[in-house]
Amino acid sequence: MQVFTIVAILILLIACINFMNLATAQAARRAKEIGVRKVIGAARASLIGQFIGEAFLLTLCSLIAALLFASLLMPVFNDLTGKQLSIPVSQPIFWAALAGLLVTTSFIAGSYPAFFLSSLDPVRVLKGGLKFSWKDVLARQGLVVFQFALTILLIVGMIVIYRQLGYIQTKNIGYDRENLVYLPIEGELTKKYPLFKEQALALPGILSVSKMRNSPTVIQHHTGSISWPGKDPNLAVPFADEVVGYDFAKTLRLQLKEGRDFSRDFPTDSMGFLLNETAVDKIGLKDPVGQSLVWGNHPGRIVGVLKDFHFSSMHSSIDPLVVRLDDNWTWGTVLVRTQAGRTREAIAGLEKLAKTFNPEFPFTYRFSDEEFNKLYKSEQLVGRLAGYFAFLGIFISCLGLFGLATFAIAQRTREIGIRKVLGASVPGIAFLLTGNFLKIVVLAMLVAFPTAWLLMNSWLDGFVYRIHMEWWMFAAAGVSTLGIALLTVSYQSIRSALANPIRSLRTD
Repeated sequence: MQVFTIVAILILLIACINFMNLATAQAARRAKEIGVRKVIGAARASLIGQFIGEAFLLTLCSLIAALLFASLLMPVFNDLTGKQLSIPVSQPIFWAALAGLLVTTSFIAGSYPAFFLSSLDPVRVLKGGLKFSWKDVLARQGLVVFQFALTILLIVGMIVIYRQLGYIQTKNIGYDRENLVYLPIEGELTKKYPLFKEQALALPGILSVSKMRNSPTVIQHHTGSISWPGKDPNLAVPFADEVVGYDFAKTLRLQLKEGRDFSRDFPTDSMGFLLNETAVDKIGLKDPVGQSLVWGNHPGRIVGVLKDFHFSSMHSSIDPLVVRLDDNWTWGTVLVRTQAGRTREAIAGLEKLAKTFNPEFPFTYRFSDEEFNKLYKSEQLVGRLAGYFAFLGIFISCLGLFGLATFAIAQRTREIGIRKVLGASVPGIAFLLTGNFLKIVVLAMLVAFPTAWLLMNSWLDGFVYRIHMEWWMFAAAGVSTLGIALLTVSYQSIRSALANPIRSLRTD
């Protein structure tokens, strides 16, 4: 929620900058009004109050419209986020927060135009109109640069988030999460699991069945009571631990680096262990298979070494894992591997079988890939909303750029007419008018790219397994922003370049 709050503030700031720029750019239309008011005795404080009051009224109207849209779009937002949010109209703190936001936004949006317009010299304005100084022009352009820098930052963030999520979805996690179904061990199933497994294997579409105390994505229990010959008594190594049934590696399709899976052909496997590669490295064994190991009160020997697989989020590294066999464990998860394309048929058979064995409990199941995706639910949500926010930021920024371009070109109508009379071509004039605005966007890139790299690199540092930011991510954000800005201002530029110069000069 903190990320969404920050992004919402950035979007609001972009809108405030729009208001500042457009209000200041239109100052020429109100220059004589301000000059006359000051001549007849209006104080600067009253003018400042007037302009901030105008900003307040516009913000109030926007707030009312926002509340209406929020109430209409809240169901859509809840479906998108999986939340059950509502507008707390009965809570005074909500209205107090809105009032504070209203006042703050009004002041931010209206302060610069108010102080600028109220500072105009009435004699100079009434004599020759309003001419902006280079400081005023730089201030407005600086605001546009900042505005587009925020927009580019949102676009880069969206690209990086989508790339990281794509990396997570396609990375080999060490087991096959496709066509893998989880069933809870509950009720009579705790006593009749061996018979349930036997009959489940006879159902069409089912390849293998096993069980484990947790599930492949939530092996969170750790133990420090693992010992082996030659262990330093002062060494404390926490191991992730798991209890499984027969056919565990087969059902998950785990790869064995050495040794074998637990098997009924070896009765001593009830005292055996499987380790992952990280655990073997922690222990420091060169030939681990057959070596003795003690887990609390369970001494035994290592029967196999599993290649490392991810059993938690990629935010963290793979922990050392020790697995022991207990096919009589009375709770946990049944793992069912189904044939590709026959999962629905297999689930239908499992449902009938579960109702026979466990009639007092409803049949429930989960898909492995869905459980895996739940680990990154917040990242997926951030990715989707980042796309919407980036679009909104571009849209608002382009609205401001369009208005600013319209005003700036209108101020240069006479210059355009003279250039055309002297032989300037339409493409040359259009390029001249468009180039000034594109320079602003290029400058915004130079500001946004280092900031985006620092922020997104910090976000990626939260993942042990992550992508690396590449130049094309920034290039894509820059080119797309530049292209959108070009489309925004080119219409007004080409329209002005095509206008009849005689008409503009005669009117002027």
